[in-house]
Amino acid sequence: MVTNSFLFCACIDQASVGIVERWGRFEGVALPGFHFFNPFLGQWLAGVLSVRLSSLDVRVETKTKDNVFVQLLCSIQYRVIRENADDAFYELQNPKEQIQAYVFDVVRAHVPRMTLDELFEQKNDVAKAVLEELEKVLEAYGYNIEQILMVDIIPDASVRKAMNEINAAQRLQLASVYKGEAEKVLQVKRAEAEAEAKYLGGIGVARQRQAITDGLRENILNFSHKVEGTSAKEVMDLIMVTQYFDTIKDLGNSSKNTTVFIPHGPGHIRDISDQIRNGMMEAASAQSE
Repeated sequence: MVTNSFLFCACIDQASVGIVERWGRFEGVALPGFHFFNPFLGQWLAGVLSVRLSSLDVRVETKTKDNVFVQLLCSIQYRVIRENADDAFYELQNPKEQIQAYVFDVVRAHVPRMTLDELFEQKNDVAKAVLEELEKVLEAYGYNIEQILMVDIIPDASVRKAMNEINAAQRLQLASVYKGEAEKVLQVKRAEAEAEAKYLGGIGVARQRQAITDGLRENILNFSHKVEGTSAKEVMDLIMVTQYFDTIKDLGNSSKNTTVFIPHGPGHIRDISDQIRNGMMEAASAQSE
Protein backbone atom coordinates (compact mmCIF):
# COMPACT_ATOMS: atom_id res chain seq x y z
CA MET A 1 0.00 0.00 0.00
CA VAL A 2 1.02 3.65 -0.22
CA THR A 3 2.97 4.84 2.80
CA ASN A 4 3.48 8.43 1.62
CA SER A 5 1.70 10.21 -1.19
CA PHE A 6 1.98 13.85 -2.21
CA LEU A 7 1.09 15.86 -5.26
CA PHE A 8 4.46 15.36 -6.91
CA CYS A 9 5.62 12.01 -5.46
CA ALA A 10 4.52 8.76 -3.83
CA CYS A 11 6.12 5.74 -2.14
CA ILE A 12 4.81 2.29 -3.10
CA ASP A 13 5.18 -0.45 -0.48
CA GLN A 14 6.67 -3.87 -1.19
CA ALA A 15 4.10 -6.42 -2.47
CA SER A 16 2.07 -3.59 -4.00
CA VAL A 17 1.86 -1.88 -7.39
CA GLY A 18 0.62 1.58 -8.31
CA ILE A 19 -1.60 2.55 -11.24
CA VAL A 20 -0.27 5.67 -12.96
CA GLU A 21 -2.56 7.74 -15.23
CA ARG A 22 -1.94 10.71 -17.53
CA TRP A 23 -4.95 12.93 -18.21
CA GLY A 24 -7.25 10.10 -17.06
CA ARG A 25 -5.68 7.45 -19.30
CA PHE A 26 -3.65 4.50 -18.03
CA GLU A 27 0.05 5.15 -18.50
CA GLY A 28 1.84 2.39 -16.60
CA VAL A 29 2.40 0.37 -13.45
CA ALA A 30 4.50 1.84 -10.64
CA LEU A 31 6.59 -0.84 -8.94
CA PRO A 32 7.52 -0.73 -5.23
CA GLY A 33 9.70 2.27 -4.41
CA PHE A 34 9.72 6.08 -4.56
CA HIS A 35 8.19 7.74 -7.66
CA PHE A 36 7.88 11.35 -8.92
CA PHE A 37 4.84 12.59 -10.85
CA ASN A 38 4.33 15.73 -12.91
CA PRO A 39 0.84 17.02 -12.29
CA PHE A 40 1.33 19.82 -14.82
CA LEU A 41 1.46 17.14 -17.51
CA GLY A 42 -1.62 15.38 -16.09
CA GLN A 43 0.37 12.57 -14.44
CA TRP A 44 -0.81 11.21 -11.12
CA LEU A 45 -1.21 8.03 -9.04
CA ALA A 46 -4.74 6.71 -9.61
CA GLY A 47 -4.60 3.85 -7.12
CA VAL A 48 -2.63 1.03 -5.53
CA LEU A 49 -3.23 -2.73 -5.70
CA SER A 50 -1.79 -5.36 -3.35
CA VAL A 51 -0.19 -8.41 -4.98
CA ARG A 52 -0.21 -10.39 -1.74
CA LEU A 53 -2.04 -13.70 -1.58
CA SER A 54 -5.63 -13.08 -0.51
CA SER A 55 -8.18 -15.54 0.84
CA LEU A 56 -11.95 -15.51 0.35
CA ASP A 57 -14.28 -17.91 2.16
CA VAL A 58 -17.44 -18.75 0.24
CA ARG A 59 -20.34 -20.70 1.77
CA VAL A 60 -22.57 -22.40 -0.81
CA GLU A 61 -25.84 -24.16 -0.06
CA THR A 62 -27.04 -26.71 -2.59
CA LYS A 63 -28.72 -30.11 -2.95
CA THR A 64 -27.19 -33.47 -3.79
CA LYS A 65 -28.47 -36.13 -6.16
CA ASP A 66 -30.16 -37.99 -3.29
CA ASN A 67 -32.03 -34.82 -2.23
CA VAL A 68 -29.87 -33.88 0.76
CA PHE A 69 -29.30 -30.19 1.40
CA VAL A 70 -25.67 -29.42 2.20
CA GLN A 71 -23.51 -26.40 2.81
CA LEU A 72 -20.03 -26.31 1.29
CA LEU A 73 -17.37 -24.01 2.67
CA CYS A 74 -14.78 -23.14 0.01
CA SER A 75 -11.60 -21.18 0.63
CA ILE A 76 -10.41 -19.31 -2.50
CA GLN A 77 -6.78 -18.17 -2.49
CA TYR A 78 -6.00 -15.62 -5.21
CA ARG A 79 -3.69 -12.72 -6.03
CA VAL A 80 -3.34 -9.89 -8.56
CA ILE A 81 -1.03 -10.66 -11.49
CA ARG A 82 1.64 -7.95 -11.35
CA GLU A 83 1.97 -7.72 -15.15
CA ASN A 84 -1.81 -7.39 -15.60
CA ALA A 85 -2.45 -5.04 -12.71
CA ASP A 86 -4.22 -2.57 -15.03
CA ASP A 87 -6.84 -5.20 -15.94
CA ALA A 88 -7.43 -5.98 -12.25
CA PHE A 89 -7.80 -2.26 -11.50
CA TYR A 90 -10.08 -1.26 -14.36
CA GLU A 91 -12.05 -4.36 -15.35
CA LEU A 92 -13.55 -5.57 -12.06
CA GLN A 93 -15.22 -3.21 -9.67
CA ASN A 94 -15.74 -5.78 -6.90
CA PRO A 95 -13.59 -8.89 -7.50
CA LYS A 96 -14.78 -10.71 -4.35
CA GLU A 97 -18.41 -10.64 -5.47
CA GLN A 98 -17.40 -11.82 -8.95
CA ILE A 99 -15.37 -14.74 -7.54
CA GLN A 100 -18.22 -15.68 -5.22
CA ALA A 101 -20.71 -15.68 -8.10
CA TYR A 102 -18.53 -18.02 -10.17
CA VAL A 103 -18.06 -20.37 -7.20
CA PHE A 104 -21.85 -20.53 -6.71
CA ASP A 105 -22.38 -21.31 -10.37
CA VAL A 106 -19.78 -24.12 -10.62
CA VAL A 107 -20.64 -25.79 -7.30
CA ARG A 108 -24.37 -25.79 -7.98
CA ALA A 109 -23.69 -27.29 -11.40
CA HIS A 110 -21.57 -30.20 -10.11
CA VAL A 111 -22.92 -31.17 -6.69
CA PRO A 112 -26.52 -32.04 -7.81
CA ARG A 113 -25.03 -34.81 -9.97
CA MET A 114 -23.44 -36.52 -6.95
CA THR A 115 -24.86 -38.35 -3.95
CA LEU A 116 -23.89 -37.28 -0.44
CA ASP A 117 -21.41 -40.15 -0.06
CA GLU A 118 -19.87 -39.38 -3.45
CA LEU A 119 -19.56 -35.73 -2.47
CA PHE A 120 -17.54 -36.62 0.61
CA GLU A 121 -15.36 -38.99 -1.40
CA GLN A 122 -14.89 -36.67 -4.40
CA LYS A 123 -14.79 -33.21 -2.81
CA ASN A 124 -11.36 -32.63 -4.37
CA ASP A 125 -12.92 -33.12 -7.81
CA VAL A 126 -15.42 -30.35 -7.05
CA ALA A 127 -12.62 -28.06 -5.90
CA LYS A 128 -10.67 -28.86 -9.08
CA ALA A 129 -13.68 -28.01 -11.26
CA VAL A 130 -14.11 -24.67 -9.47
CA LEU A 131 -10.40 -23.94 -9.87
CA GLU A 132 -10.42 -24.64 -13.60
CA GLU A 133 -13.47 -22.44 -14.19
CA LEU A 134 -12.15 -19.51 -12.14
CA GLU A 135 -8.71 -19.68 -13.75
CA LYS A 136 -10.24 -19.59 -17.20
CA VAL A 137 -12.43 -16.56 -16.43
CA LEU A 138 -10.47 -14.40 -13.97
CA GLU A 139 -7.09 -14.60 -15.71
CA ALA A 140 -8.47 -12.20 -18.32
CA TYR A 141 -9.21 -9.73 -15.52
CA GLY A 142 -5.70 -9.78 -14.05
CA TYR A 143 -6.29 -12.27 -11.23
CA ASN A 144 -4.61 -15.62 -10.67
CA ILE A 145 -6.35 -18.35 -8.63
CA GLU A 146 -3.62 -20.05 -6.62
CA GLN A 147 -5.63 -22.74 -4.86
CA ILE A 148 -9.15 -23.73 -3.85
CA LEU A 149 -9.76 -25.74 -0.69
CA MET A 150 -13.02 -27.51 0.07
CA VAL A 151 -12.80 -26.81 3.78
CA ASP A 152 -16.03 -28.37 5.03
CA ILE A 153 -19.17 -30.19 3.92
CA ILE A 154 -22.08 -29.66 6.29
CA PRO A 155 -25.23 -31.72 5.68
CA ASP A 156 -28.57 -30.84 7.21
CA ALA A 157 -28.79 -31.46 10.99
CA SER A 158 -31.38 -34.23 10.61
CA VAL A 159 -29.19 -35.98 8.03
CA ARG A 160 -26.14 -35.77 10.29
CA LYS A 161 -28.16 -37.27 13.14
CA ALA A 162 -29.37 -40.13 10.93
CA MET A 163 -25.82 -40.81 9.68
CA ASN A 164 -24.52 -40.93 13.26
CA GLU A 165 -27.29 -43.35 14.25
CA ILE A 166 -26.49 -45.61 11.28
CA ASN A 167 -22.80 -45.56 12.16
CA ALA A 168 -23.57 -46.30 15.81
CA ALA A 169 -25.86 -49.21 14.84
CA GLN A 170 -23.19 -50.69 12.57
CA ARG A 171 -20.59 -50.45 15.31
CA LEU A 172 -22.95 -52.06 17.84
CA GLN A 173 -23.65 -54.88 15.38
CA LEU A 174 -19.94 -55.43 14.84
CA ALA A 175 -19.35 -55.37 18.59
CA SER A 176 -22.10 -57.97 19.08
CA VAL A 177 -20.45 -60.23 16.51
CA TYR A 178 -17.08 -59.93 18.23
CA LYS A 179 -18.70 -60.52 21.64
CA GLY A 180 -20.49 -63.64 20.34
CA GLU A 181 -17.27 -65.02 18.88
CA ALA A 182 -15.47 -64.36 22.15
CA GLU A 183 -18.19 -66.12 24.16
CA LYS A 184 -18.09 -69.03 21.73
CA VAL A 185 -14.34 -69.40 22.13
CA LEU A 186 -14.73 -69.11 25.90
CA GLN A 187 -17.37 -71.83 26.03
CA VAL A 188 -15.29 -74.12 23.82
CA LYS A 189 -12.23 -73.61 25.99
CA ARG A 190 -14.29 -74.13 29.14
CA ALA A 191 -15.73 -77.38 27.72
CA GLU A 192 -12.26 -78.56 26.70
CA ALA A 193 -10.92 -77.76 30.16
CA GLU A 194 -13.85 -79.55 31.83
CA ALA A 195 -13.37 -82.61 29.63
CA GLU A 196 -9.65 -82.63 30.36
CA ALA A 197 -10.33 -82.28 34.09
CA LYS A 198 -12.81 -85.18 34.01
CA TYR A 199 -10.36 -87.27 32.04
CA LEU A 200 -7.56 -86.60 34.48
CA GLY A 201 -9.97 -87.12 37.39
CA GLY A 202 -10.99 -90.48 35.96
CA ILE A 203 -7.36 -91.49 35.65
CA GLY A 204 -6.79 -90.44 39.24
CA VAL A 205 -9.80 -92.41 40.51
CA ALA A 206 -8.74 -95.45 38.51
CA ARG A 207 -5.23 -95.29 39.93
CA GLN A 208 -6.61 -94.78 43.41
CA ARG A 209 -8.83 -97.83 43.14
CA GLN A 210 -5.99 -99.84 41.65
CA ALA A 211 -3.78 -98.86 44.57
CA ILE A 212 -6.53 -99.83 47.04
CA THR A 213 -6.98 -103.18 45.31
CA ASP A 214 -3.23 -103.85 45.33
CA GLY A 215 -3.04 -102.89 49.00
CA LEU A 216 -5.93 -105.16 49.95
CA ARG A 217 -4.41 -108.06 48.03
CA GLU A 218 -1.06 -107.55 49.72
CA ASN A 219 -2.66 -107.32 53.18
CA ILE A 220 -4.68 -110.47 52.61
CA LEU A 221 -1.62 -112.43 51.50
CA ASN A 222 0.52 -111.18 54.39
CA PHE A 223 -2.20 -111.91 56.96
CA SER A 224 -2.81 -115.42 55.56
CA HIS A 225 0.90 -116.28 55.72
CA LYS A 226 1.41 -114.93 59.23
CA VAL A 227 -1.78 -116.32 60.82
CA GLU A 228 -2.17 -120.01 60.12
CA GLY A 229 -5.61 -121.49 59.62
CA THR A 230 -7.18 -118.30 58.19
CA SER A 231 -8.68 -118.22 54.78
CA ALA A 232 -8.67 -115.32 52.32
CA LYS A 233 -12.41 -114.86 52.84
CA GLU A 234 -12.02 -114.40 56.57
CA VAL A 235 -9.25 -111.89 56.11
CA MET A 236 -11.35 -110.00 53.55
CA ASP A 237 -14.30 -109.87 55.95
CA LEU A 238 -12.06 -108.49 58.68
CA ILE A 239 -10.69 -105.78 56.39
CA MET A 240 -14.17 -104.83 55.19
CA VAL A 241 -15.39 -104.50 58.79
CA THR A 242 -12.39 -102.33 59.65
CA GLN A 243 -13.00 -100.02 56.67
CA TYR A 244 -16.68 -99.90 57.50
CA PHE A 245 -15.97 -98.59 60.98
CA ASP A 246 -13.38 -96.16 59.60
CA THR A 247 -16.01 -94.80 57.24
CA ILE A 248 -18.51 -94.30 60.06
CA LYS A 249 -15.80 -92.54 62.07
CA ASP A 250 -14.99 -90.19 59.19
CA LEU A 251 -18.66 -89.33 58.79
CA GLY A 252 -18.89 -88.49 62.48
CA ASN A 253 -15.78 -86.29 62.38
CA SER A 254 -16.95 -84.35 59.35
CA SER A 255 -17.34 -80.58 59.94
CA LYS A 256 -20.52 -80.43 57.87
CA ASN A 257 -23.72 -80.97 59.80
CA THR A 258 -25.12 -83.77 57.69
CA THR A 259 -27.33 -86.58 58.91
CA VAL A 260 -26.81 -89.92 57.15
CA PHE A 261 -29.08 -92.91 57.80
CA ILE A 262 -27.37 -96.20 57.13
CA PRO A 263 -28.29 -99.75 58.23
CA HIS A 264 -26.09 -100.89 61.08
CA GLY A 265 -25.72 -104.28 62.68
CA PRO A 266 -23.76 -107.56 62.36
CA GLY A 267 -26.10 -108.79 59.63
CA HIS A 268 -25.77 -105.63 57.64
CA ILE A 269 -21.99 -105.71 57.91
CA ARG A 270 -22.06 -109.20 56.41
CA ASP A 271 -24.32 -107.99 53.60
CA ILE A 272 -21.94 -105.12 52.84
CA SER A 273 -18.91 -107.37 52.77
CA ASP A 274 -20.72 -109.85 50.52
CA GLN A 275 -21.69 -107.06 48.13
CA ILE A 276 -18.14 -105.68 47.96
CA ARG A 277 -16.63 -109.13 47.49
CA ASN A 278 -19.12 -110.04 44.76
CA GLY A 279 -18.42 -106.78 42.99
CA MET A 280 -14.67 -107.35 43.06
CA MET A 281 -15.08 -110.89 41.80
CA GLU A 282 -17.31 -109.75 38.92
CA ALA A 283 -14.78 -107.06 38.00
CA ALA A 284 -11.93 -109.58 38.09
CA SER A 285 -13.85 -112.00 35.87
CA ALA A 286 -14.67 -109.21 33.43
CA GLN A 287 -10.99 -108.25 33.17
CA SER A 288 -9.96 -111.87 32.60
CA GLU A 289 -12.43 -112.15 29.70
